[in-house]
Amino acid sequence: MEYFVPSGFGEAEFIEKRSRFIGRVWRTDTEEEALARIAEMREKHWDATHNVYAYIIKDGGAMRYSDDGEPQGTSGMPVLGVFRSAGVFNVCCVVTRYFGGVLLGAGGLVRAYSHTAALALESAGISVMRRWKELKMNCPYSYFERVKLEIAAYDGAIENIDYGSEVVIEALLPASKAGDFNARLIDMTAGTLAAEITGECYRAVDLKGRNDE
Repeated sequence: MEYFVPSGFGEAEFIEKRSRFIGRVWRTDTEEEALARIAEMREKHWDATHNVYAYIIKDGGAMRYSDDGEPQGTSGMPVLGVFRSAGVFNVCCVVTRYFGGVLLGAGGLVRAYSHTAALALESAGISVMRRWKELKMNCPYSYFERVKLEIAAYDGAIENIDYGSEVVIEALLPASKAGDFNARLIDMTAGTLAAEITGECYRAVDLKGRNDE
């Protein structure tokens, strides 16, 4: 089963009409972890006007949010909607607001909370959780750039590169695409290059920037 999770911790700030919004995103694999993060932020920002939160946990299907005193539907649900739209699970987000003295109105609140959550998610990054084949290739330098492009084209990720007389590439390919990728390598290099499957794993991998190593 494939799904998306935050790559790590993300934090972002947004100012709207002197109100300060601080968004934080964590990967939380259990509801207990999510509740602990929420409690941590409430303690840290005890003096804030609001500590709005939302979380989604895949195992057990927990999906919760709180407006924390903001008008109903203007904060917690928009924050939750950011992660539902992105298809991200095992995520907890707290958006802290310090009121700046100017009312934003319902529409302004929705935009401010959802925008802050989206910025925090962007800061955290998104990883895909799926089953991967672990591949190793001894690649001539003449094919190196083309092989990197093919790995990206097949939704793969480069794990390690060792530069020697040849380039040794260790990569992850989606289990469903590893065979087609290897066939493409063989065809592209007229049979001079093929990948060795060295293992298999099921974990989250952040694809953004992984093929730029």
